[in-house]
Amino acid sequence: MGFYARHIGPRFVSCLCSMEAIAAERERVVPQASGVVLEIGIGPGLNLSFYDPARVTRVIGVDPIAEFLELGRERRRSSPVPVEIVQAPAEALPLADASIDTAVITYTLCSVEDPVLALREVRRVLKPRGRVLFLEHGLSSDAGVALWQRRLNPIWRRLAVGCNLTRPVGKLLEEAGFTICRIEHYYLDNAPRAVGYLCQGVAEAPDSMVMMPARVLSA
Repeated sequence: MGFYARHIGPRFVSCLCSMEAIAAERERVVPQASGVVLEIGIGPGLNLSFYDPARVTRVIGVDPIAEFLELGRERRRSSPVPVEIVQAPAEALPLADASIDTAVITYTLCSVEDPVLALREVRRVLKPRGRVLFLEHGLSSDAGVALWQRRLNPIWRRLAVGCNLTRPVGKLLEEAGFTICRIEHYYLDNAPRAVGYLCQGVAEAPDSMVMMPARVLSA
C-alpha cells in the first residue's frame, strides 16, 4: 500500500461515511441488530453508537485494514456495547459456523475483493435464519446513472481506497444464498447520483447450511 492508501484514503473515506445524511441512514438500520453481531468492515466504528445495548450481547467487528481500525479506536472505547476486533478479510472469517445472530453490513460490499465469497462466509457463520442488515451504495437501476458509474469507477476506486460504484447489492446477496426479506432502493438526498444510489434492507440465511462453490466477481 502506498502513502495515499495508508494515510489519506482511509481518512477521506471515513469523512464521507460519517456525513450527517449517511449517519441518519445508519440509524435506521443498526438498531435492528440483536444477539451476537458480526459487523463486516467495522473500520472507524461509525455504527457503534447506534447499537442497542438492551438487544446486543456483543459486536465482533471485522476489518482487514489496520489504518481504518486505528481511526475507530476512540469510538470503540466509548461503545455502548462490548466490541471485539478481528483483523481479517471478509472472505476468510476466523469464526465458527452458525455462531452469529445478526450480520451488519454497511458501505462495505463496495470495497471487499470478492463480495460473493465474503457474503458466503457471512452466511456460513450465521445461525439458521440469521439476519443480514444491509445498507450499501451500488449500481443504479437508472441506465444513465449506471453508465456514469461505470465510467467513473476506475477513478473512484483509486480515490476511495478500493470502493466500487458498480456492485449490484441485491443480486450479490441472492448469489450468496440469502433470501431477501425486504429491500429498498433510493438516492441519498443532496448527493451526486453516481455515488448516492443506496440499497437498504434485510436478508435471511437458509434453515441449514448448503455448501456452494466460491465464485469470483470483479467490478
